Order: sequence, then structure tokens, then C-alpha cells
Amino acid sequence: MPRFFVNSKDIFDDNINIKGDDYKHIKKVLRLKCGEIITLSDGVGNEYTAKIEEFGEGFVHTKIIDSYKNTTEPPIKVTLYQGLPKSDKMDFIIQKSVELGISEIVPVLTERTVVRLNSEKDALKKCERWNRISQEAAKQCNRGIIPRIEIPISFNEAINKAKSKSLSLIPYEKESKSSLKQILKAVGSITEISVFVGPEGGFTEQEIEEAVKLGIKSVTLGSRILRTETAGIAVLSILMYELGDVG
Repeated sequence: MPRFFVNSKDIFDDNINIKGDDYKHIKKVLRLKCGEIITLSDGVGNEYTAKIEEFGEGFVHTKIIDSYKNTTEPPIKVTLYQGLPKSDKMDFIIQKSVELGISEIVPVLTERTVVRLNSEKDALKKCERWNRISQEAAKQCNRGIIPRIEIPISFNEAINKAKSKSLSLIPYEKESKSSLKQILKAVGSITEISVFVGPEGGFTEQEIEEAVKLGIKSVTLGSRILRTETAGIAVLSILMYELGDVG
């Protein structure tokens, strides 16, 4: 059954209107007709089975047949603080992280970040694109929410934002004592985790020291150094296996 996200402002009484790109997709690509049944989600965990009633000028009018809570969201909220990578690696990271159950992704500008944003307009444009990728991935894998991709922030802003979380981790290739496995065995019940991943070239020693001072735990992921587009996905997979709903 075709599935789409809708704005909560377009849900009223027993009806939902579908607008924008999804309207075009329903009408011109899928060529759905009045009377056909589709699934709609408001992006915050509520799902609807709806029947297409009418095609208006720029919108599809539907009638709600049934409503229920989405059951695909993991019991743990993971925020990925991702060092901004080069080329289209961020697209891949967003898509796969959303599929695995990420709650939020915050792009981070670190000392070794190669990509530079020329202006606030440039940052907003990239952010809009990243959020479209998140929405498409969420739609494809039946997520109940659309994970938010935030505007890039500095490393200092990121560690100060993450320090209040129940557990914050920063994988580091020079860490040898504390492993992800050990920390997860010790945490017990936990509902929120932040994970930091460096860009190409990783974090500097000073950045690691600053993070650790704020209570962010430095961990090793093993003897092999993972690429920036691999590390976050690997950690997220482990977290969802140990604490979430995978496996």
C-alpha cells in the first residue's frame, strides 16, 4: 500500500489533504484513482489508513478510515553528531542511519572538516536537501517519525549540547582502554544516547580532551580504523542490537 508523510496542519476532522511533491507523485507517477486506499503518517508517530476522495487543484483530498500508533520506532533515541564529510557521503550516512532508527543527525564542523559552508544561505540549502533525503528514507522503511537533520554547528556547540544526554560516546582510534562493549554492559537501562563521529582525518587530540572533560566517553571500536561513512552506521547498528529493536 502506498505510504506518505503529511503535515499535521493538513489533518482535520476525518479528512487529510496531501500537497506538494506527494500530490504530484500520487497523480502523475502512481496514477492513483479516487477510491484507492493509502497509508499516511503525520511524522510524529500517528498513522492513518485513508481513501482518496477527490483530486483538487494542487492537493489530494482523502477520508480517514482508521487511525493507529506507529510501532516501528526503536525504544532508544540516538543522536548522531556527524563531522561534515566531503562529496555525497553525508547523503549516504543520512539514508542508512534513518533506516537503522536514528532519531536526529547534527552535522558538525570540526578542526579537520574539509567542507566549508560559504554562508547561512548555503547551510540552509544543504539542510533542506538533507531533510528531503531523511524523509524519503523514513517513508521507504516505514518510520513513524522523520528524523530531523539540523543546521551544521561547531564542535564546541555540539559537545555542550550533548553533555546533558544520559550517555554520550566519541569513538577514537587512539583509545585502548574503554570499549563500546564494556560501556554498554555497564549502562543498564537508558533511553537516550549521543554518538560523535569525526570527518575524514578524525578528531584532533584537543577535541577529544574537550569532549572528555564534559563527560563524553571516549571509546574504541576495535583494532581497525573505520571511515567516517562507516563508523556512525556501525555504532548505530550495535546500539540498536544491544539496546533497541534489531536482532
